Amino acid sequence: MSTSVTTSGAPKPQTSPSAPAASEQISGRQRAINWIMNNGALVGLIVLCIALFIATPHFLTVNNLINVGVQAATVAILAFGMTFVIVTAGIDLSVGAVAALSAMVSAHMWANAGLPGWVTLILGLLTGFAAGAISGLATAYGKLPAFIATLAMMSIARGATLVISQGSPIATAPEVNWLGSSVGRFPIPIIMMLLAGVLCWFILSRTVLGRSMYAIGGNIEAARLSGIPVRRVLVAVYALSGIFAALAGLVMAGRLSSAQPQAGVGYELDAIAAVVIGGASLAGGTGKATGTLVGAILLAVIRNGLNLLNVSSFWQQIVIGIVIAAAVGFDVLRKKTTT
Repeated sequence: MSTSVTTSGAPKPQTSPSAPAASEQISGRQRAINWIMNNGALVGLIVLCIALFIATPHFLTVNNLINVGVQAATVAILAFGMTFVIVTAGIDLSVGAVAALSAMVSAHMWANAGLPGWVTLILGLLTGFAAGAISGLATAYGKLPAFIATLAMMSIARGATLVISQGSPIATAPEVNWLGSSVGRFPIPIIMMLLAGVLCWFILSRTVLGRSMYAIGGNIEAARLSGIPVRRVLVAVYALSGIFAALAGLVMAGRLSSAQPQAGVGYELDAIAAVVIGGASLAGGTGKATGTLVGAILLAVIRNGLNLLNVSSFWQQIVIGIVIAAAVGFDVLRKKTTT
């Protein structure tokens, strides 16, 4: 008669039938934790929406949700362009000023130069492209830190906007105004936001340029040694940021039917905040379009909710600052738990 023994002669240990179930339970719990850690902004947005629904009956109305989407649109479009820059471990402080300059050039060319509206629309986008490309050239070839290069562009673009406008608003072309209108009850700014998000997602996840951005943000020297044309990629990154900023400026001008000389002031900070809240790291190498979209919507929901609750705009700035700090702290915690 044979007995079941190990090679050492000791009986084989009996496996508890509940062990696989316990293992599956632990792995399931870990998967849930990992999902929450990787989608903290989305979880925060859902929790915030539930809280505001409980706090005020006006939050989850169709009109208010559309209003939130329109409020988020400009910042989201700016933030999609900023995502490219932050993925490469850079920063672009000029996007708010470039948005204003692009809209002002478009308006000036229509109101004072008599160019067709669709031509002025293209000129506005080209203005953003040129401003971003100059920042990229200064960073990649001029070896200026991105902070300094884009800070200089912010000052130049803001000054140029004031020179062109002489400090006064200029009416925009009907083609630009269409960007701020609605199709039925659905606002065009939200459509532009979604299209910009799809384009950002496609570039980051489906193109060689997008993969190069992640490689540069992860390790710029390794990217260079692997054959990636780092300087050309960086110029393209800042040029893309400028184009997205121009689109945001045109959408903003379309909503007002005029280009405002002080438009976009401080919007670069909101764009950076949206990208960071969405899960991107300022150290580079991480970031995605969906996270940026959630981050921009979260900022808009916070502001909208505080307005519905009659919270002072002064306190709103404090709350936004706390949210940004919490998002960065959450990113640090997430990195510690995954290393």
